[in-house]
Amino acid sequence: MLVLLPPSEGKANSGEGAPLELRSLSLPGLTAAREAVLGELVELCSGDEGKAREVLGLSEGLRGEVAKNAGLRTAGTRPAGEIYTGVLYDALGLATLDAAARRRAAESLLVFSGLWGALRVTDPIPSYRCSMGVKLPGLGALAGHWRAPMAEVLPEAAGEGLVLDLRSSAYAAAWRPKGEVAGRTATVRVLHAPTRKVVSHFNKATKGRIVRGLLTSGNAPRDPAELVEALRELGYAVEAEAPGRAGKAWSLDVLVDEVH
Repeated sequence: MLVLLPPSEGKANSGEGAPLELRSLSLPGLTAAREAVLGELVELCSGDEGKAREVLGLSEGLRGEVAKNAGLRTAGTRPAGEIYTGVLYDALGLATLDAAARRRAAESLLVFSGLWGALRVTDPIPSYRCSMGVKLPGLGALAGHWRAPMAEVLPEAAGEGLVLDLRSSAYAAAWRPKGEVAGRTATVRVLHAPTRKVVSHFNKATKGRIVRGLLTSGNAPRDPAELVEALRELGYAVEAEAPGRAGKAWSLDVLVDEVH
């Protein structure tokens, strides 16, 4: 099983690990594309702060993020799973998983990123600020920058089992499973059952709980149909729609009564 996650805007501070070494990161086929984004981001943030904030979509109150980006090559690192601290990651609670579940997380979770492309939660990175929606002056829209290298690397990373896609639309734009990989991919929406609407906070929190439940249960569904059964065993109300034709992903709606 491969689980595709978005990053979080909320991030912990850079750690005390050794400075970034791009070639040490997983998915080495993305190294050249990572270097291109990193180089332009550091250059942008080492220059005019106002321009950098405009490009990155940062308010005056977030001006410190520009200096953070300027120092990415020398900042200390920590595992990506410790850097991301948003709602989904709080609910997932990687640090509180038992040893077996942590091993499964290291093997199955893949976090998408405007700067790094995609990462394992064990990859050492510094804290940064660069969303997938950013358009860098030299590279343009980051989702477009990542499509070709992702298309080369991700099908192999997906292996032969289930792909559980929990990404937001901005990050899904960087890589969309195709062909037979799409046929074993399931996308998930979390809906407030009484209104049938997506509410951002509990959508993210529920996705974190879903991943945690799969990791702690040891259940490793091999395809979308088995995923539906696994989620129901975890107590979720799930509505599933199989693709109408080959090369399309399954669509799953998880219905939640309480907003929390």
